[in-house]
Amino acid sequence: MNADELVRDSLREQAAAQPALGPGFAERVLTVRRRRRTRALASAAAATVAVVAVAVAVPLLDSGKHDVRLASELNPSGIIAHPGQTPPRDLIAAGDVALAAYYTSSNVKQTDDRAVGDRTYRLLDQKTGTYVKTTRWSFIDIAPGMRTAAVLEKNLPAKRIGLLDLLTGEVERWIPVSHGVGGVEFSPDGSKLVATTYSKNPDLRYRADYDSDGDGKNNDWMPQFGQSNRTGFYVVDVTSGKGSWNEVTKPSDALNPREDFAFSHDSKLICSGITTESHMQYYDFAGNEVAQPANEKYVHRFDGAGLSPDGKLVAGGYAGTDKKSASELLDPYTGKRVTKVNGQQLLSWVDDKRLIAWDITPGSNEFHNRLVLVTIGSDKVVPLSGFRKGNDGAAGRWTPLFAER
Repeated sequence: MNADELVRDSLREQAAAQPALGPGFAERVLTVRRRRRTRALASAAAATVAVVAVAVAVPLLDSGKHDVRLASELNPSGIIAHPGQTPPRDLIAAGDVALAAYYTSSNVKQTDDRAVGDRTYRLLDQKTGTYVKTTRWSFIDIAPGMRTAAVLEKNLPAKRIGLLDLLTGEVERWIPVSHGVGGVEFSPDGSKLVATTYSKNPDLRYRADYDSDGDGKNNDWMPQFGQSNRTGFYVVDVTSGKGSWNEVTKPSDALNPREDFAFSHDSKLICSGITTESHMQYYDFAGNEVAQPANEKYVHRFDGAGLSPDGKLVAGGYAGTDKKSASELLDPYTGKRVTKVNGQQLLSWVDDKRLIAWDITPGSNEFHNRLVLVTIGSDKVVPLSGFRKGNDGAAGRWTPLFAER
C-alpha cells in the first residue's frame, strides 16, 4: 500500500467515524472553504482542517457518484461570460458569485378578471454547466455553495417547503408548515430559511382597466396594490427543519402584494420592504419590530446588492445621465454618496470592489439591459450576458438569481 492509499484510507475512516449530519451542513462547509481560499489562508493548520472537512462532506454530497468537477467550481476566481446569450444557456459567474438560476414569468388566466403570475425557472445543471428548464416549482431560492435549493410547489400558498439537492434533482426532505408559504429565502450563511406566509397567493393578478404596457389594448393583468395578504413568517433551521411561526401585522396599504421577508446582512434579524416611512422594517426572530441596524439604515431591497462584504459601502440607486449610466455607492451610516460606479442597477457584490449589475447602452431603452461586471474606481465594464428583450413584464424577459459558489 503506497502513501496515497494510506492517506485515502485514513480519511475514509475519519469520515465514517463522524456522526450523521443533517442536510445543509455540506453547503456551509464548502462555502467556508471558498471564503478561506479567497482570503488566502494558507497556514498548515487551515490546510489540515480543509482536508478533513472535504473528507466528511464528499459522502454527504454525492456518495461517490460524482468524480468530475462541478460546473460551479470551474475557474473559481475568474470570469465566465456569455455576452451573446439571452436568456443564458451556459454558466455565468464572476469570482465567488454565479448565476445559479433565472426565471421568466407569464400570467395564467383563472377567470375572466383574474390570473396568477407563474414563474418558469432555469436551474444550473452542475454536470453540464447549462441552465435547464423546470416547471415543477412556483418559487426557488439557492443556498450558498449551490448544492441545495429551497422550493415551493405550484398553487401558492404552499403547505410544505422542499429542500432540493441540486446535484441529483431530488427533494431530500419536505418541511411541513401549518401556515401557507409564498416565498422562501436563505440566510447569508446558509444555516436558516425565512419563509413568508400569506393567506392568498401573492402572485394573483387582476385585469387592468387601462392599457398598462402601451400596446393599444386593455388586456393586461396587474397586482392589486394596497391589498396585501401577508400574515407573518417562519424562521427555519435548515439542518433540523425546525422553526416557529410569527404573526406580523402591517397595514396592507404599506405593502406590495408580494412583500417577502429576508435576513439582515449578519443573519441576526428579519427585514421587509414597506412602501412608507424608511422603506424597510426589521424584526427579531420572534416577530417583534426592532430598530434598523446602524449599517443597514440606507439599504433598500430595490437596490439588490445591499451591503458590501466588508460592510463599508451600500449599493444605492441610479445616478447616471442620458449619455452614461451609473449607480451610487453610499456610506452605510450616513447615506452620503462615497462614489459612483458604472451600471444601471446594482444586483450583487462579487467582492469588496466588484459588482454584477444590469446596464444599458447609453441613450437606449431602459429595459434593453444586460448583465455586466463593474469595478469601483474603473471605467471597465465586462459584459456577462446578452441584452434582455421587450419592456418590463414582456414574455421572455428573465430575472437572475445569484448565489455564492
